[in-house]
Amino acid sequence: MRSKYTKRYTEELKQDAIALVDSSGRTSTALARELGVSSESLRGCYRRARADRGESESVS
Repeated sequence: MRSKYTKRYTEELKQDAIALVDSSGRTSTALARELGVSSESLRGCYRRARADRGESESVS
Protein backbone atom coordinates (compact mmCIF):
# COMPACT_ATOMS: atom_id res chain seq x y z
CA MET A 1 0.00 0.00 0.00
CA ARG A 2 1.24 3.47 -0.85
CA SER A 3 2.19 5.83 1.97
CA LYS A 4 0.25 9.07 2.44
CA TYR A 5 3.52 10.85 3.26
CA THR A 6 5.57 12.15 0.35
CA LYS A 7 9.17 12.98 1.16
CA ARG A 8 10.23 16.41 -0.12
CA TYR A 9 13.79 17.15 -1.11
CA THR A 10 15.37 20.59 -1.08
CA GLU A 11 16.16 22.31 -4.37
CA GLU A 12 19.85 22.27 -3.41
CA LEU A 13 19.82 18.49 -2.96
CA LYS A 14 18.01 18.05 -6.28
CA GLN A 15 20.48 20.28 -8.13
CA ASP A 16 23.49 18.56 -6.57
CA ALA A 17 22.08 15.10 -7.38
CA ILE A 18 21.36 16.10 -10.99
CA ALA A 19 24.90 17.44 -11.34
CA LEU A 20 26.25 14.12 -10.01
CA VAL A 21 24.23 12.13 -12.55
CA ASP A 22 25.57 14.37 -15.33
CA SER A 23 29.21 14.26 -14.22
CA SER A 24 29.75 10.89 -12.57
CA GLY A 25 28.90 8.42 -15.31
CA ARG A 26 26.98 6.35 -12.74
CA THR A 27 23.34 5.42 -13.04
CA SER A 28 20.67 7.48 -11.32
CA THR A 29 19.65 4.36 -9.38
CA ALA A 30 23.16 3.85 -7.98
CA LEU A 31 23.47 7.51 -7.05
CA ALA A 32 20.04 7.55 -5.41
CA ARG A 33 21.07 4.58 -3.29
CA GLU A 34 24.30 6.35 -2.25
CA LEU A 35 22.48 9.60 -1.46
CA GLY A 36 19.67 7.86 0.43
CA VAL A 37 16.93 9.22 -1.82
CA SER A 38 14.23 7.53 -3.84
CA SER A 39 15.47 6.41 -7.26
CA GLU A 40 12.08 7.30 -8.74
CA SER A 41 12.33 10.83 -7.33
CA LEU A 42 15.86 11.31 -8.63
CA ARG A 43 14.91 10.05 -12.09
CA GLY A 44 11.90 12.37 -12.14
CA CYS A 45 14.00 15.38 -11.11
CA TYR A 46 16.60 14.49 -13.71
CA ARG A 47 13.99 14.16 -16.46
CA ARG A 48 12.46 17.52 -15.56
CA ALA A 49 15.88 19.19 -15.52
CA ARG A 50 16.75 17.76 -18.94
CA ALA A 51 13.39 18.82 -20.34
CA ASP A 52 13.93 22.32 -18.94
CA ARG A 53 17.27 22.40 -20.77
CA GLY A 54 15.60 21.14 -23.96
CA GLU A 55 17.48 17.82 -23.97
CA SER A 56 16.23 14.33 -24.78
CA GLU A 57 14.36 12.29 -22.22
CA SER A 58 16.53 9.17 -21.92
CA VAL A 59 17.90 8.51 -18.43
CA SER A 60 20.03 5.72 -17.02
